[in-house]
Amino acid sequence: MSRWPLRRMLGTVFTVIGAVTVVLVILISSALANLEHARNDRVDRYGPAALATETLSKAYSDQETGLRGFALAGEDSFLVPYTQGRASERAQVRNLRRLLVTRPDLLERLDRVTAAAGVWRSTVARPVIDTTKARGPKATSSEQINEGKNSFDAIRSALRDLQGPVSASRDAASQTLDHSLALLRLVLLLSLALLLTLGLLTWVALRRWVTTPLAQLGAEVVTVEGGDLSHAVSLTDAPAEIRLLADQIERMRLRIVQEYAMAEQARDDAQRARAVVEEQAQDLVRSNTELEQFAYVASHDLQEPLRKVASFCQLLERRYKGQLDERGDQYIEYAVDGAKRMQQLINDLLAFSRVGRLATDFVPVDLGAALAQAQRQLSAIIEETGAVVTSDELPTVNGESTLLVQLFQNLVGNAVKFHGAEPPRVHIGVRGAGDMWEMSCSDNGIGIEEQYADKIFVIFQRLHARDAYGGTGIGLSMCKKIVEYHGGRIWLDTTAVRGTVLRWSLPVTGSTDSAPVPPEHDERNKDDAVTASATD
Repeated sequence: MSRWPLRRMLGTVFTVIGAVTVVLVILISSALANLEHARNDRVDRYGPAALATETLSKAYSDQETGLRGFALAGEDSFLVPYTQGRASERAQVRNLRRLLVTRPDLLERLDRVTAAAGVWRSTVARPVIDTTKARGPKATSSEQINEGKNSFDAIRSALRDLQGPVSASRDAASQTLDHSLALLRLVLLLSLALLLTLGLLTWVALRRWVTTPLAQLGAEVVTVEGGDLSHAVSLTDAPAEIRLLADQIERMRLRIVQEYAMAEQARDDAQRARAVVEEQAQDLVRSNTELEQFAYVASHDLQEPLRKVASFCQLLERRYKGQLDERGDQYIEYAVDGAKRMQQLINDLLAFSRVGRLATDFVPVDLGAALAQAQRQLSAIIEETGAVVTSDELPTVNGESTLLVQLFQNLVGNAVKFHGAEPPRVHIGVRGAGDMWEMSCSDNGIGIEEQYADKIFVIFQRLHARDAYGGTGIGLSMCKKIVEYHGGRIWLDTTAVRGTVLRWSLPVTGSTDSAPVPPEHDERNKDDAVTASATD
């Protein structure tokens, strides 16, 4: 049966228990019904009927006694027992007819009693009463007395014929009641014993089919939980559901073993990767050291020959200007310009390499003050071009003040440098974007085509010839590195319809003094920004 599903086994057990319970209920109900029937016969029918016959017999005796006393004394008081006996007779006869309604044989015997009593009253009692009232006491003849005795003996005989079967029925009902009670006790004892047996068998079945297999499964799981992952979880002598559970746990164990092996492999791989990273970190330290040495060489050893080349070329230009032909002067001018541009490239490259390398702790920086400082450093070109620079109320962020000033200087400087026919109009906007500040630099310049959106942030990348716009092409690359160093990003807004809009983000800090500007205040297009700048 252990191969059966647990549901089937338990269903069989509870079906048997239910069937036995139904049988016991039927037996107990039948015994109770028999007991109730016997009790009704004994207590409610034949017992009261036997008592009624005794009372009826006494009623007839009272009638005879009252009649004799009246016949001897002639006083009406002696008729009281007769009258009361007559009333008692009528009551008991009605009672007996009600109690014996299901016994026609006894009702027939009762009819004989009442008939004999009727004969006695008509032939004896009434004539004696009438004679005594008419003639006085002792007027009854001996013939009437003998006739009365014979008639009353007929009543006694008929009453005995009734009392005998009624008493026998009462005794039989008492015996049946005792038997029914004994049977009920026996059925109850058997039911209790059978229920206890079924309960014991149910407990044994549950122990064998449920608790014991679950305990075995628990022991298997505890073994695995204790660290013995190689221990296979299996149950053979158990219901199908518990075997299925054991199989599922075994599959889970195998999966854990597999994942553990993969984790061990991953840990080994991580250790090897950590070793590689540490080795690469050492290489990076060496590379940084070499880069610092290169920076030192670039700032001293490389710039010194360039300064000499530039100086001597300038001396040649001053000393021999006009003594050489036009081509010679042009060659000297090219040499001086090349040396100066080389020197500027080296300086820009050094500045680019220093971003984030000489890192210090971030401090609160007022971006409004940083923009003002950048404008002071650009005052010459701003004044020369007639540029107007405006801004929203800028927040305070954590960062390096020098780098953030350089960020504004490069952005505003580019906006002013790449202007069109109109005087430059530059606006610095800001708005809140969750945990970031989103800032923008809008101008009314020549603009940047969408296809160059990523190219403009590449170092030394230029979109125009050097004779059209000066510079080394490192400005926006420097901006990108500064913004990313501060935890943000920078991009070209390709939706602008006029001029250039560069946007960048910086993290919001708890030290900000100004609230975010509503988006609609900073979502103006290029024309709106320029118009606002001009009116300011």
